[in-house]
Amino acid sequence: MASRYEAEVYHCMDPVLELYERTESPLHRGILLNYWRHVHLEGAAMFEEITAPDMMAEDPVYHITWGDSPFQVSGRQGVFDFYSSIGDIVLWNSGDKIAVADWGIADEMWFHQMSTGAELRKIGHKVEKDDGLYLVSSRQAFIWPYNERALLTGEHLYEDKSTLTIEEIDSVDAMTPERVREIHRECLAEMEARMGPRYWVYRD
Repeated sequence: MASRYEAEVYHCMDPVLELYERTESPLHRGILLNYWRHVHLEGAAMFEEITAPDMMAEDPVYHITWGDSPFQVSGRQGVFDFYSSIGDIVLWNSGDKIAVADWGIADEMWFHQMSTGAELRKIGHKVEKDDGLYLVSSRQAFIWPYNERALLTGEHLYEDKSTLTIEEIDSVDAMTPERVREIHRECLAEMEARMGPRYWVYRD
């Protein structure tokens, strides 16, 4: 039986495509496609593709405020290592309010994390049971700067900690990391079939 949260993962980037369809600027459309693909690559654990030169600028800088210890990540290798360190945590977003400009993306959303207590403790969340299944949600603002070639130059992730909720949920609603990666790979394949190979590469 599928988790009731699967549909949210399938449709998590719909607001980006809706904005893409309303956008005329080629640069803005390129930024939106990069953003859309990046999120699905991240969900599919395809970190080499995220940090490739056709997706990311040479010296990206990430500013992240999750948990109790905000931190910074620099460089493509640093970004790759950061993604690789997150572990088996299922991530998705919903309720996005997104805008695009020459400098990049602004997106306010509900950000969700589902995993065991043991995995969530690794990124600073306080939970009671190592083997419990938890859903962590909070309102967050993603500010992603881009350059003139529609390449990502960093991420600034800001969490409204007053909205943070951590609840233990029934195992019947669990989504395994493998299943979520499969969903993201499906979305990536569908987009490539629709828009053609290397659709994410901006051509002025």
